[in-house]
Amino acid sequence: MVTVEILTIGNEILLGIIEDTNSNYLCRVIRGMGGRVRRIAVLRDEIDAIADEVKASLERRSDLIFTCGGLGPTDDDLTLAAISQATARKLEVNASAQEFVERRYRELASQGYVSSAEMSEARLKMARLPEGARAVENPVGAAPAVVVEVDDARIVSLPGVPAELKAIVEGPLQDLLARTFGRGSYREREITVGCGDESELAPALRRVAFLHPEVYIKSRASRFGPDVLFRIVISASAASAEEASRLIASAASDLTRTLGDAGIQEQE
Repeated sequence: MVTVEILTIGNEILLGIIEDTNSNYLCRVIRGMGGRVRRIAVLRDEIDAIADEVKASLERRSDLIFTCGGLGPTDDDLTLAAISQATARKLEVNASAQEFVERRYRELASQGYVSSAEMSEARLKMARLPEGARAVENPVGAAPAVVVEVDDARIVSLPGVPAELKAIVEGPLQDLLARTFGRGSYREREITVGCGDESELAPALRRVAFLHPEVYIKSRASRFGPDVLFRIVISASAASAEEASRLIASAASDLTRTLGDAGIQEQE
C-alpha cells in the first residue's frame, strides 16, 4: 500500500484564521485510490521547520509527500526553498515553470486582472524550483505545482488555495497519481439542500446509497433550524475519471429526484 504524508504550511492555519480543508480533501482522494495517509502536519512559514519535516518524512520512507501552500510570489512563501534545503538541491529557474508563469500573466493582463504581464522578480520566484524538479500546470492560478523525486519517494508541492489544489489534483496530476497508486480516479460533488432536520434526509440518502453501492454519500450537519442548509457530499472512485464522474452524476440525479419526492429541494 502506498504510504502518504501531508504537510500543510501556513501561519494563518495555526492562527485559526483559515481552516485546513486541503488535508481533508487529499485524505479522501488518497483513500479513494487505495493509499494510506499515516501523518498530517501543520507547519509555520519557517524554512527550517518545513525542511526538517520534509527530511523526516523522507527518512520515514514515505512513498508520497504532499506539501500544501507556500508556492506564491511573496517572501513568506518558502516551501520550495525548504525542499531545496531538505534535499540538498539548489534552486534554479525551471524553463517549463517560467514559460507557464509568463503565459499565465499574459492571460491575466489581457483579461484586465493585472496591470502588466511583465515578468518581475516576484513572479520569477514561482519558477525557481529545486534542481531536477518538474513543473505541473495550474489550471486556475499562477503558481505551478512541483514534483520532486528523491530515490523512490515523490514530493508533490501544491498551492494552498483550495480551488487551485483541487483543479491540479483532478486535472494534470492524474497521470502521476495513477502511476503511483496503480488504480483509478477519485471524484466528488457537493449538493446543498434546504432542510431543518437531518433525520428527514436519512431515508432518501439510504435509498440512493442502496441503489448506488459504489458511491459514498454523506450529509454534513451543524445544527437544527428551519433556515439550515445541509451539504451532501457524493464521492466515488473508479478506473477512470470519466467513470467516476458518471457514477456521481447518476447518483446525484437519483438523489435530487428522491429528495424532491420528499419535499426537499436542492439549493443553488
